[in-house]
Amino acid sequence: MSDSSNTEPRKVAFLGLGVMGYHMAGHLAKAGHEVTVYNRTASKAAQWAGEFAGATAATPAAAAAGNGIVFACVGNDDDVRAVTIGADGAFEGMGDGAVFVDHTTASANVAQELAAEASKRGLGFMDAPVSGGEAGAVNGVLTVMVGGDPKVFDRCRGVIDSYARAVTLLGPVGSGQLTKMVNQVCIAGLVQGLSEGLNLAMRSGLDAKLVLDVISKGAAQSWQMENRGTTMVDDEFEFGFAVDWMRKDLDICLAQGHRVGALLPVTALVNEFYARVQARGGGRWDTSSLMRLLSNP
Repeated sequence: MSDSSNTEPRKVAFLGLGVMGYHMAGHLAKAGHEVTVYNRTASKAAQWAGEFAGATAATPAAAAAGNGIVFACVGNDDDVRAVTIGADGAFEGMGDGAVFVDHTTASANVAQELAAEASKRGLGFMDAPVSGGEAGAVNGVLTVMVGGDPKVFDRCRGVIDSYARAVTLLGPVGSGQLTKMVNQVCIAGLVQGLSEGLNLAMRSGLDAKLVLDVISKGAAQSWQMENRGTTMVDDEFEFGFAVDWMRKDLDICLAQGHRVGALLPVTALVNEFYARVQARGGGRWDTSSLMRLLSNP
């Protein structure tokens, strides 16, 4: 976890207590910040408040009221719009100069759209998608990719450090989402390559775990190999980053590639492979489940 000990305690809100947000909000509370949470399922917010001694609110607007920074980690573009500019959205409750930090993996377009609306209301806005998965959220070691104004970034960075090991400003609003797209494109190719390599090893009669131990010490090493290789060999996928979420992310990547004329042929192919995993009922399986298309065709 990053050291946020030098950051003065702040009044903040967190919207969305899913796999990631629940733990991120918890790290804010543990760092000494006064946290109010909102979740669409109120019982989850009550559970969080009981665990971390925080407050709950019935709407995003109520959660945002009186807080200098409002964080969100929800599902997609429409969800981000709903908690910001929808009925009882956070923008209605935020005071002049408050900042909205969106950790959702969404499109750069929605980030720019909401930043423009925030500016009209005298609010700051940053898009700040994260990488590191549930384990990164639990352990407070997420990588945060930020798009926004440098002055706004400087006001929020110390607070974000509560659950991050790296927080980087990449450029203006939208840059964080664009960087997350690059991240997901790279992961998709890596997971497919790892799946094919391990399938080759197993069908060739090799000890796949021993192979992983050897090649992870060389140029083939990756986070996916270190953290998913063994479970792929063991055919274990009931955990981690869901295929449904990855497909949502890759659709965003492909749309951006089409928009700017960037060819993404491997990404498009892997996205179709994930569609096949979904068709098998694996929408909630970890993204490493691409292996099953090869091991159990």
